[in-house]
Amino acid sequence: MSDLRAIYNYIRRYLFFLLALYVLAWGFTDHRQIFGGLILGTALSMFNLWLMVRKTYQLGDAAVKGRKVYSLGTFSRMAAAVLAVIIAMEYPNHFHFISVILGLMTSYIVIMIYFFKQLLLPK
Repeated sequence: MSDLRAIYNYIRRYLFFLLALYVLAWGFTDHRQIFGGLILGTALSMFNLWLMVRKTYQLGDAAVKGRKVYSLGTFSRMAAAVLAVIIAMEYPNHFHFISVILGLMTSYIVIMIYFFKQLLLPK
């Protein structure tokens, strides 16, 4: 499971880097709605990633101890995505809807980039 922790830390580091870029762009450009949506979506995407890693560890621990796990937190991750969409729809002056959706997909895009990097550039 230490490999999962290393992958999680790598992805989290790049998501924080992207968030920092989004915050700088939000502060220094006139596209506040777009970058506000990206910030909201990416922040909830990071939460979903953390939740998925936590549930994966719980699943591994339960498998070692012979217990059952009933959920991997799919409902919680979907609820967080719905929350982001509701916030974007409630405050359209602050958050661009499509940017929120793209932000929610950011962690998955970073995971795919990490996968292709490992596939093409093995250690």
